[in-house]
Amino acid sequence: MWVDKELYERILRKKKELDSLRPFSKASLNRLKGNFNIESTYNSNAIEGNTLTKSETRLVLEEGVTIGGKSMREHFEAINHKEAIDFIESVVNDKKKISKETICRINGLILNNIEDDEKGVYRLRKVHIEGASFIPPMPSLIPRLMGDFLGWLEKNKEKMNIADYAALAHEKFVFIHPFIDGNGRCARLLVNLLLIQQGYPPIVILKAERKKYIKTLDGAHQEKYTPFVNFIVRNIERSLSLWIDALKIPEKGNNEEYISLTEASKLCPYSQEYLSLLARKGTLESIKIKRNWVTTRKALGEYLKRNKK
Repeated sequence: MWVDKELYERILRKKKELDSLRPFSKASLNRLKGNFNIESTYNSNAIEGNTLTKSETRLVLEEGVTIGGKSMREHFEAINHKEAIDFIESVVNDKKKISKETICRINGLILNNIEDDEKGVYRLRKVHIEGASFIPPMPSLIPRLMGDFLGWLEKNKEKMNIADYAALAHEKFVFIHPFIDGNGRCARLLVNLLLIQQGYPPIVILKAERKKYIKTLDGAHQEKYTPFVNFIVRNIERSLSLWIDALKIPEKGNNEEYISLTEASKLCPYSQEYLSLLARKGTLESIKIKRNWVTTRKALGEYLKRNKK
């Protein structure tokens, strides 16, 4: 088990709390999915260098607007990513098994009108990833490696905890690098497919955390799995918290409303800087919204109770 025990227990508690709110109202669910489509498309593409802003991404997806000064590739990347999200949701709804066709279809959607000659097929050329510590395997090895990978997914679906399972699936897929382009986006969509299949909300890896994401993923390629697994788990926790916050009917005097770390520092002996360190380490239950960490009075109280000394 690579995941931090305390982090893992937290996501299990939050998953249980989210399940207690089912069935979700249709209006709330549609609002959450709509926000996710924009957040996921913007951040996943931005991680890969797309320069559309979040508001521009929303205009492209919801209004069909063409943004001046932006390339057609960037527009297609936004449109294609949304279509790939719709596809993975259909895989879950139809209870389909993840297969080679599933993976290739995701890539085909991502690269539609961008790499039409090589979209949705395993690459036939060598690739080099700038700044990475590993060299992707030769093209001739990909069919066998992907066959092994799909077998690993099926074998470990029920055996592994969701945190290790989703994170290691991401790492293994990126290491194989089966396609000529779009591998990172495919990996992030695959993680969400695995999460949704097990009743978890999808996650968004923020552009603001790109450096940490790449650093911990690179470490995982060198068999240092724990930092990357915990990075993914923090994103699972973030999504669970946001969904619970959106779906739960607030109570008067609710101590689970999010507060800034500056506000939290006024309620305890610790500075905002120290609370920020605890948040980044995962020691203080908190989530990142945009670029800022937030916590709750309840989480702060529980931390103080655990650390009376």
